[in-house]
Amino acid sequence: MSIVIVGGHDRMVQQYKKICKEYHCKAKVFTQMSAKMSSQIGNPDLLILFTNTVSHKMVHCAVAEANKTNTDIIRCHTSSGSALHEILREVC
Repeated sequence: MSIVIVGGHDRMVQQYKKICKEYHCKAKVFTQMSAKMSSQIGNPDLLILFTNTVSHKMVHCAVAEANKTNTDIIRCHTSSGSALHEILREVC
């Protein structure tokens, strides 16, 4: 399963990827808005938005790309590792 995580903290990127790997998922993490973010998102199975630590512009860009490919979107207010564990437990 491929997952895109939008938001979160810069220092947590490796932990997010490690947690996703535990659930046999491949993850891309975007904590900052990049110029090519819309083309880098691709066609994931799931998009996770950590809404507390993300700009409105990033949310708009990510949701627009997810809607193009009918990707499931999960919004979570907190960006902790335990919140990601909980999401992946439900989904996987």
